[in-house]
This record gives sequence, C-alpha cells and structure tokens, in this order.
Amino acid sequence: MRIFLSIILLLFIAGCSNDNVKPTIDTSLNSGQLPSQESWNSTIVFSDSGKTKAILKTGHLRKFDQLQETLFDQGLKVDFYNDNMVKTSTITSKRGKVNDATRDLYAIDSVVAVNDSGTVLKTQELMFRNRDQKIVSDKFVTIISPKETIQGYGFESDRSLRSYVIYNITYITRTDTTK
Repeated sequence: MRIFLSIILLLFIAGCSNDNVKPTIDTSLNSGQLPSQESWNSTIVFSDSGKTKAILKTGHLRKFDQLQETLFDQGLKVDFYNDNMVKTSTITSKRGKVNDATRDLYAIDSVVAVNDSGTVLKTQELMFRNRDQKIVSDKFVTIISPKETIQGYGFESDRSLRSYVIYNITYITRTDTTK
C-alpha cells in the first residue's frame, strides 16, 4: 500500500510543473476568408409590408461579413412575385452572389430567366439591381418570346421581363407568323 501511495504521490508531483503548454496557432489563416454563416439547401423569403416579393433557393450559401458579400453555389433559383403575390418570373443559374451593402443580386453561369407569359432570357451573367428593381446585363443575351427571338449585348428589364430593352442588337427574327 505504501508503494502504491508513493507512486501516486510521485506522479502527482511530477505532473505539477510551471511549464505551460501552448498550442500552436496557424497564422497563415485569414479570418476574412472564412464565412460568418454557412447553410445548405437554403430558402430565403424576401417580403415588404407582409407581401412576398421573392423567394431564393440555393444548394449552398456562404455569408462573408467583412467582404459584405453572400455567395451561392450548387444552384440558384429566384422566384419573383407581383403585388398580388402571383409568381411573375424565375431566374436560375449555377451560382450567384449578393452585394450585402447594395442588396444587388448577381446570377452567374448558365443564367435562364423565364416569365409567366413564356418569354425566356439566356445569358452568362445578369444582375437584379435592388435600387430600381431592374434586371440588367452587359453580357451577350438571347431573348426568345412567342413573337420573336432577339440577340445582342446589354440588356435591361423590369423584374417580370415584360418591358425589356437590348442595347446592341446583333440578331432579330420574328417567330410569330400570324399578322
């Protein structure tokens, strides 16, 4: 028993020391490169005065507070609604981002926008400009409507894709054969 107590006392004394063990810190990691929030299979509802204005769905969301930016990947889908809460248009893309300071939404890579009357917009990048609620792009766009197909560079539209302008038209053809 004395030997057992002696061993325990010896281990106790050996365990007590003034040397503090400090963990290693990786200083190469910048905290600004890490998202402050991250989510998978997310749905975000945007509303004003109790009325739904848009619903955004994405496979992966990363929010960066220092950069004031939210990134979306693994697909992006935004449904826009009118004042009667009827869906008027949908934008889909492979990825996107939101400038958190301006609340502008960017849809990037294989962007397709469709409205409820069958007009389809295809481009590689577009922006939903929050301040005036316009959809804009300075990239090459193709618009296919029941009446015509138009291609060109530079585009602006209301959020329902009803009133649109292409600034530098490179191709136009009528598809409506009834006059």
